[in-house]
Amino acid sequence: MRRINRTLAGSSLAAVSLALFSTPAFAQQTDDTDEPGEVAVEEVVEEMDSPYQDDTVTNADGSAGDAIVITGSRIRRDEFSTTEPITVITREEVTQAGFNSAAELLQSNQVSQGSAQINNYYGGFVVDGGTGVNTIGLRGLGPARTLVLLNGHRLAPAGTRGSVGAVDANVLPSAMLERVEILQAGASSVYGSDAVAGVVNIITDRGLEGLVLEGQANIPEIGAGVERRISASFGNQSDRFGFIGSVEYYKRDAVRLNDVDFTSCPIEGYLDGAGSELGSGDYIDPLTGAPKCFTIFNGGVTINTLGLPRRVGVDRETGALGVFNRFVPAPGVAGTPDAPELLGVNLYTRDSFDPRSQLEEIVTPAEILTGYAQLTYDLDILGDAEAYLEVLGNRRESSSILYRQLSLDYSTGSPLIPEAYRDGIFLLPNEITNGNFAAARAFIGFGNTNTAQEVNFYRVGGGLRGDFLLDDWRYDAWLSFSGTDATYENETFLTDRIARSLDVTEVEPGVFVCNTTSDPNCVPAPYLDAATIGGDLPQAYKDYILANVIGTTKYDETVVALAVDGPVFEMPGGDVQLALGAEYRDASIDDQPPADSVNGNLYNLTSASPTVGSDSVWEVFGEVFVPILGDVPGAYTLNLNGSARYTEYDSYGGDWTYKVAGEWEPIRGLGFRGSYGTSYRAPALFEQFLGATSGFLSSSADPCDDYGNSNNPIVVANCASIGLPADFQQNSGITVFNLGGAGAGLEAETSTNFGAGVVLQPRLPAAWGDLSIAVDYFDIEINNGVSQVGAGSILSRCYGDPNFSPSTGFCRLVVRDANNELTVNNSYINLATDKVRGFDLNLRYARNFGDVGAMLTMRGTKFEEQSNKLFEEEFLTDFNGIITAPEWSANAELGLDFGDVALRYGVDFVSGSPDYTYQYFTFDEGTGEFDPDLEEFYRSIFYLESPDYWTHYASVQFDVTEDFQLTAGVRNLFDAELPQITAVGFSTYGNTPLYSGYDYIGRRFFINATAKF
Repeated sequence: MRRINRTLAGSSLAAVSLALFSTPAFAQQTDDTDEPGEVAVEEVVEEMDSPYQDDTVTNADGSAGDAIVITGSRIRRDEFSTTEPITVITREEVTQAGFNSAAELLQSNQVSQGSAQINNYYGGFVVDGGTGVNTIGLRGLGPARTLVLLNGHRLAPAGTRGSVGAVDANVLPSAMLERVEILQAGASSVYGSDAVAGVVNIITDRGLEGLVLEGQANIPEIGAGVERRISASFGNQSDRFGFIGSVEYYKRDAVRLNDVDFTSCPIEGYLDGAGSELGSGDYIDPLTGAPKCFTIFNGGVTINTLGLPRRVGVDRETGALGVFNRFVPAPGVAGTPDAPELLGVNLYTRDSFDPRSQLEEIVTPAEILTGYAQLTYDLDILGDAEAYLEVLGNRRESSSILYRQLSLDYSTGSPLIPEAYRDGIFLLPNEITNGNFAAARAFIGFGNTNTAQEVNFYRVGGGLRGDFLLDDWRYDAWLSFSGTDATYENETFLTDRIARSLDVTEVEPGVFVCNTTSDPNCVPAPYLDAATIGGDLPQAYKDYILANVIGTTKYDETVVALAVDGPVFEMPGGDVQLALGAEYRDASIDDQPPADSVNGNLYNLTSASPTVGSDSVWEVFGEVFVPILGDVPGAYTLNLNGSARYTEYDSYGGDWTYKVAGEWEPIRGLGFRGSYGTSYRAPALFEQFLGATSGFLSSSADPCDDYGNSNNPIVVANCASIGLPADFQQNSGITVFNLGGAGAGLEAETSTNFGAGVVLQPRLPAAWGDLSIAVDYFDIEINNGVSQVGAGSILSRCYGDPNFSPSTGFCRLVVRDANNELTVNNSYINLATDKVRGFDLNLRYARNFGDVGAMLTMRGTKFEEQSNKLFEEEFLTDFNGIITAPEWSANAELGLDFGDVALRYGVDFVSGSPDYTYQYFTFDEGTGEFDPDLEEFYRSIFYLESPDYWTHYASVQFDVTEDFQLTAGVRNLFDAELPQITAVGFSTYGNTPLYSGYDYIGRRFFINATAKF
């Protein structure tokens, strides 16, 4: 039963160390001395021996036992009971579940418990850390509030651009993974300010001997997105010297929009009444008799279209005369040199689909090379000190493809446009019209451009650990240097080149030259005709206006830490343990965007200023563990744990944080636990110092654009109230300003974290197996939380507010000037409150059926509240249960061990959204209540429900020989159908909301081979 014991060793902390209460005697028993129903934990102790702090202690019976350090405390304990729930996932579980990297594991439902993560599905979106980054955030509170450790020591952020502030899970050495410990409770007083939501500790295999070769491939059924990883791990241990190391290579192929079927026809998804089908209220394409695909509201962008001042034209669809300001060239009709034949189009009849847009990626490609080494040496001095060194190096090369529209604004009087259009005024002067009014705009489908990132990360750390001056006291001194050196590239249009290309003189009929004298390479823009409007641009012109711009990002962090711990005196329940320490951290960021970005020369893309800043912090901390009583009736376990930390930031001053926790086992097998703690988090460097960055939303993001055709009566009323006509057309992109908050009074955030739980471990007869159940309540409240709201959300909540006021609420962040051009301020601000609370449920049942070992584990989280408010005068808006913030998430696994063969079957579950999503959009911040009438209206026009989402996985593992193991299986076994919603209020792929808990790849097969030498 070797394999099931090893699985039990790992999963027992995924269930029993759910922080179940076990007495000292329980923790010391062996297979020979187990009482009925108790789990043999000797092998568990061996598995859980900490690679970053170990020692031996004397058990009550005089035998030697292993002292361990469990994530969430710095106190060494000789048992696995803890005051807070901890989930542990072992390497074997990772392999059998089919995960091909540590990043994939950390973002899975087993760890994230339904919280949205930034993963490989966000390649086409602007995210903190840049394209290709993978971050982990617990409790839905974001990665900046989750501390990630490697062997008990913090990892530094990595990524690109100015908003680097979280650990990139891509840097982790997957080949060396022994286990992952997840504490989903605040631990700022133990670890520091960023452990608000919890701690993830990745622990490497310290005891490796010999050479291990491993290879794994994950192959999607769709034929794209193949993942492969190969690694070599090696180790040697002697009396005084220990060494382990690994080298691994990981490669992921892209999954593009045209590789999957659910993106083939995105529609708006409006309803024409309650109970109607998705899309029944959409515009119907007369060519297909079905809702039009790829409208500009979902998946499409205006192309092959000419914008002109309002004029009479022939309707493209009906042939009737009408007044239009958007036109398309008449097919097969050249028109005259002075006026190409045009047909009028409206919002839905304009062209908006280019097949090249489907080359954009759902999953971005990446290549990752990782090296890791760990050395230890016993010095036999300084208290039998051990010197240790860890070196981690990682390079990630990733990329993404973008589809670009090119808008060319031809100036009034320009010789590049037909005479019939030269006197019109379509737009005010802008950055490419050389100070002139624009007479016409060509909306051109340009094609695809590329972006690329190279991120080089390293961490070198080491120290001394050994016996302290007092008996059974230990010390651990640590020093580390971490750094990110990254570049990011982007193919994009340059504004000044486009402007020069449009400023021309006609030297002879049909021949144009640029008027500039400063750029001899200038290529004139093409004449405005049907070919140009259709995207048939000369290659020389495309090469001239397109450039590859490069930015660099550096992030450095130094950590110095010293901790001592040991017993101080004896209590009836055991020795009182004390830990004391101090830590200093210094971090700096230096992001230098491309010069053209700094100068605002990226046409229709963001401009950015350098992000440069540094901060340092001194901290001192203490922790005490008090075993009041033990192994007596009414108090088989009665322990208290307390910790406190003083934090002093160079930028934000200082404050105290503390935590108190306790555990009580009044009768054997039934335990109670609880904790209460505080935190103090200074804003991350990018939150403080992010350089002024301007971005753009498309003109269609203006809620008042063509609002007369809107199905939302609130938007209609609000846009009308500011004097806009019902057929208002927004002809300008929306400017979005992002800026760090250091110069605007951004404050540190504080929070409280309460938890309480019940643990049941009935003492069953041995033949019945072992059952462990834990239920824990959590309640986290963050005040002055640092966050960005998002420009789209600001606009939506401003103009969708039933109590609309242009100068209050979210509208105070929106400026509409005299020309109706919009500017949105999306800077980092202090949110008044951010609150989550709910329950964790954990179950483990293990039993042997003859020679077959079986284990069932279940983990689930039910959120009771996920709420926030932006301004103090507002009410909390609870978005618990909406799409992307599920109320329920769970994972269950069944493992069977037959000796040389192990089977595993698992299920992931994310609850759907039957009604909460509608309520979220109908929340009245003026009264703090939902409007049932408005909710009913939304139900009649939007489909925002999502069904429960289930995925299954299965695997079989063979011990082919003693040194060769083969694992094969399937993830997303039944190719789960993705939910479809109305394309409003959420980012989507097709009509599927963007959420890390969904599997956009579908069924995929995996195989892993491991050989030991």
